[in-house]
Amino acid sequence: MADEKLLPYPAHVALIMDGNGRWAQNRGRPRIFGHQAGVEAMRRVIRAAPDFSIKYLTFYAFSSENWSRPDQEVSLLMRLPIQFFDSDLPELMRNNVRLLISGRRGGVPQPTLDAIDNAVAQTAGNTGLTVIIAFNYGGRPEIVDAVRQLISDVQAGNVTPQEIDEQELQKRLYHPNVPDPDLIIRSAGELRLSNFLLWQSAYAEFAAWDGFWPDFDREVFEIILGNYRRRVRRFGGLTSI
Repeated sequence: MADEKLLPYPAHVALIMDGNGRWAQNRGRPRIFGHQAGVEAMRRVIRAAPDFSIKYLTFYAFSSENWSRPDQEVSLLMRLPIQFFDSDLPELMRNNVRLLISGRRGGVPQPTLDAIDNAVAQTAGNTGLTVIIAFNYGGRPEIVDAVRQLISDVQAGNVTPQEIDEQELQKRLYHPNVPDPDLIIRSAGELRLSNFLLWQSAYAEFAAWDGFWPDFDREVFEIILGNYRRRVRRFGGLTSI
């Protein structure tokens, strides 16, 4: 039998980190305990990614819909970036990791914004793995923001209506130079995007994992990546890439 032909490892993996609250409740603990354990799972993925030649990781950390959660939970979630960057920034710097943030700033407390801005600035010169934190993020709001910028540019005479195409809108997304995700992973067995990277996910492969996010580890990650490599990507055509 001929050797199996495998895809390269994905350059960009996006992760929907679902099930933190349920993981904690199953252990009789408050939901924030699950979110804190979820941060540790995120660390494991960041540390493992370079071993698989992954260049970009995007984590869905706080969606634009998550504001509807109980006030105490939202307040604690707003503090998690402060705690994460305070403890992990030295390691990220040692490992040459660059941080980016996707999402709207409105409504996010200033101490959280300050921690985010400092981490982004500190790592701006790093050239290794790029980690994008989707925080106060929604795929629809991102597209709306891009359309608003496009309208403004038309009014300013920088682009004509006739010149508007997919590429012009793409240029106005939050991070237009970041390639679209090759693979989107969602934990907790859920099978929906939940307003995550709607524009960018047009031809992403999707993987659902039944476990809750805090239990996600290198072994699970490696299995999912191996399954991805055995897929055939057609991009709407007849030939795989």
